[in-house]
Amino acid sequence: MTVVLNPYIGFLKEARAAMEFYRDVFGGELLISTFADFQASVEPDEQDLVMHSVLTTPNGLTLMGSDTPSHNDYKPGTNISISLSGDDDAALHGYFDKLADGGTVSQPLVAAPWGDSFGMVTDKFGITWLVNITAAAS
Repeated sequence: MTVVLNPYIGFLKEARAAMEFYRDVFGGELLISTFADFQASVEPDEQDLVMHSVLTTPNGLTLMGSDTPSHNDYKPGTNISISLSGDDDAALHGYFDKLADGGTVSQPLVAAPWGDSFGMVTDKFGITWLVNITAAAS
């Protein structure tokens, strides 16, 4: 059972260019999924924006990022959150529940279109946390 903690950066229509830049800086493999890939865009002109990207470098760094859809607030300087991910269902559910105590859940921790469980919570100190629990292998 594992849990991983990573920085997650929100961008305004620049996620692809930014993550490609970071790949050029740090090296490694960059995976990008668009809103269209998961039929998740609210606005038709946001289909090709980045819903999720992850850069994994040869020396063990992981950086994640996405574009901020127009229906969400975007404020430069506050566009970094923390991602908790892994396959330790009990630990990750526990972290989510504890972070939500006194905070605000913006996305309940439920099944996501990509097959994992996913939730978002802003803790009582204003820090946004993304929690992704890897689906059990069949």
